[in-house]
Amino acid sequence: MRGNALGDPHERTLHVWAPEDDTSRRYPSVYVVQGMTGIADAWFNVEPWTTSYPDRIDELALDAVVVLVDAFTAVGGSQYIDSPGIGNYHTYLCDEVVPYVDAHFPTRTDGPYRGIQGKSSGGYGSMITPLLRPDLFGALATHAGDALFEVAYARDFAPAARALREAYDGSFDAFWEDFRSGRSILSGPHDELLVNTYAMCAAYSSNEDGTVDIPFDIETGERIPEIWERWLRYDPVLLARRPEHAATLRNMRAIWIDSGVSDEYHLDLGALAFHREVVAAGTPAENVHLELFKGSHRGLSWRYPLSLAFLVERLAA
Repeated sequence: MRGNALGDPHERTLHVWAPEDDTSRRYPSVYVVQGMTGIADAWFNVEPWTTSYPDRIDELALDAVVVLVDAFTAVGGSQYIDSPGIGNYHTYLCDEVVPYVDAHFPTRTDGPYRGIQGKSSGGYGSMITPLLRPDLFGALATHAGDALFEVAYARDFAPAARALREAYDGSFDAFWEDFRSGRSILSGPHDELLVNTYAMCAAYSSNEDGTVDIPFDIETGERIPEIWERWLRYDPVLLARRPEHAATLRNMRAIWIDSGVSDEYHLDLGALAFHREVVAAGTPAENVHLELFKGSHRGLSWRYPLSLAFLVERLAA
């Protein structure tokens, strides 16, 4: 990530939990990737009447190495793909973090004994990474992960165009200047919408020189087909339909898919669509868990220990 377009630091904090009882053994590993605006140190934050995720990992005392990855950026997140507009976070995770963990902790390295877990953008990263690197990852857990772009992302284009027109004279540059002016972060009525929309543009439709193409007309909100098509190449639902990726899904040791039924971004529909492709690929039913539960896109940290235990069990089988 050295020299990335956003000027973000290329050295990052990495938190790793490993069993202490038998250092002669080798264990499966699970990489946990954050959602949009998430930072690795935030895992240690404790809310009232809750336990932090690192403490829950410790309580589970699983026979596994668990890795908490930081991929925060100046635009809020990375989507865990290589992007000229954000940085090479896919390469960072697969070719730098994984080898580092394998070299310093008692992980199994003789096959895809690694899982990946995340929520929202982290859930997206958990779907896309094993499809791109099946040699490294053999299990995934996606909690309300970004999927079915037609439903999850395109719905924001018209509101974003209107917000830019009303508050920033149609300019994302003007928005970022205001956002970084020293005012309270995420305090504006359009902040979350515009940060998320721009971050996705930077991930899916940036150019080699680091500039970013917007997939909709700023004045009208109409989609620009040739740019939108660049986004769709990264939709995990569409990717899963490709023969080479269907074969990857079919050979996965574990796939956990869940979402709240009241998800504000309709990612429950994306979860169902991705699950349908997993089933169509022929993944053994015993390796797949689908669950829609009462809830929204918020407050999903209680789901992580459930899927973590499932991944570890299947990876150790």
